[in-house]
Amino acid sequence: MGQVAWAYDLAKRLLEDPLPRRWAHTQGVGKRAEALAPILGDDADTLVAAAYLHDIGYSPRLVDTGFHPLDGARYLRDVHQADERLIRLVAHHSCAVNEALERSLYDALTSEFSAERPDLMDALTYCDMTTGPDGQHLDVEERLAEIHSRYGPEHLVSRSITASTPCIRAAVQAVTASLAQQP
Repeated sequence: MGQVAWAYDLAKRLLEDPLPRRWAHTQGVGKRAEALAPILGDDADTLVAAAYLHDIGYSPRLVDTGFHPLDGARYLRDVHQADERLIRLVAHHSCAVNEALERSLYDALTSEFSAERPDLMDALTYCDMTTGPDGQHLDVEERLAEIHSRYGPEHLVSRSITASTPCIRAAVQAVTASLAQQP
């Protein structure tokens, strides 16, 4: 079984029943990642697999710290001995370091998992931050507003998204520019 099929099946097993809306989002993120194949070349499969796995840390079976990028990455490393690049993408997706700071988990995140190449991190951020909670395509500004409305202004996720907004916007702009240069 290829990496993408494995990732899809694993995410489905972990998310579909307990978190159907999260599973819908994940499927949408995966589809967005598939559309980036022309600008990713040999890295397309790694990105698509990471897109399907990026939110597995929300699965009730995996929650440990409550910080889904860290919980998901640890599970991939410890249980599945997954590809290192894939694990790093999950651990650091969508500017996760800012939420790690809010949760006092920055040292754990950065000591256990180094960051992946910036272009791949940007691509995963683009896919996540242009996909709504039900899997629909959203403009990045709509997605940011949706996250803030879901959590409320004082929640640590809203605070971390506010801190991450420049990083998120830059990632979306970079990927959009790369896509525009394709014939």
